[in-house]
Amino acid sequence: MQLYGALVLLLTLSAACGLRCYTCTASDPRDCTDTKSCSVIFNRCFSLRVDGFAVVNKGCQTSLLCVGAMNCCEGDLCNSATPTGPSVVLLLVSSAMITLSL
Repeated sequence: MQLYGALVLLLTLSAACGLRCYTCTASDPRDCTDTKSCSVIFNRCFSLRVDGFAVVNKGCQTSLLCVGAMNCCEGDLCNSATPTGPSVVLLLVSSAMITLSL
């Protein structure tokens, strides 16, 4: 029962802290390691590769401006090229809870 309480607390805290996105302008998307807490008006993370240049731009965005070549996604640190730590940990915890409750 305490595990369920901890999970609810974790989800509440992550929602209260706002959206976090990777932010950078780099030639290699894997070089984007800086993160930023987005302002309230931003509800998406984005990645944009600039044609003609070997540059990737990542950051916070609003869903209304997610058009064209801009790749937008929902969720903390979703604009990464690789799975992020918190996402993997949350997946493992939820899988363990389901397994233990059966």
